[in-house]
Amino acid sequence: MNVLLAEDDPNLGILLQEYLTVKGYKAELATDGNEGLDKFMAGSYDICILDVMMPKKDGFALAKEIRMKNAEVPIIFLTAKAMKEDTLQGFRAGADDYMTKPFEMEELIMRMQAIMRRVDKTGNEVAPSKEVTVGKYIFDTQTQVLAYPEEDSVKLTTKEAGLLELFSQNKNKPVSRSFALKLVWGNDTYFNARSMDVYITKLRKHLKKDSSIKILNLHGEGFKLIC
Repeated sequence: MNVLLAEDDPNLGILLQEYLTVKGYKAELATDGNEGLDKFMAGSYDICILDVMMPKKDGFALAKEIRMKNAEVPIIFLTAKAMKEDTLQGFRAGADDYMTKPFEMEELIMRMQAIMRRVDKTGNEVAPSKEVTVGKYIFDTQTQVLAYPEEDSVKLTTKEAGLLELFSQNKNKPVSRSFALKLVWGNDTYFNARSMDVYITKLRKHLKKDSSIKILNLHGEGFKLIC
């Protein structure tokens, strides 16, 4: 997958470019808005990651010009601003997603993958995978229904379903607490963390019929779904 990365902070830009390369992406780095536009016009990209505050041409202006050439290519904005007005302006400029610095690079990859699962290279909607297996359970990510063989199924809440989908995508791998909070709750405040603990307890009860399934607490790190 070809990625256009426009970021004027040289340290962050190079770090992101190297991380994306390690993860199997081909990332082209531009250090200002004009260079970003030149690279986009000359190349072919599957997704654009644009910093908002850049010299010569900011991310919003760059996105609008990109949209004039390609109305479908996914765009993720990166910004140090967290004002609601900036978020709305970003989506008006054609953003598919919006991330506030600082952020975890793993979260950026997950958001990129989520966008690309929804939209193929021609901009057509792609039906996401509906059912995933969690031990002996079948979980439908669209209807949020968790089913056990020859038993009544249960309709999960949005938060329960979001956590289970995240954990099932990372079976037997650690998932950081902060990442789960930002992805499912939107931010990692103390109160949201307490709420998440309650929902994880509920998930354990929903999954208790299969004794091979465990949601482990990893001290100082997060959680791991074992199944």
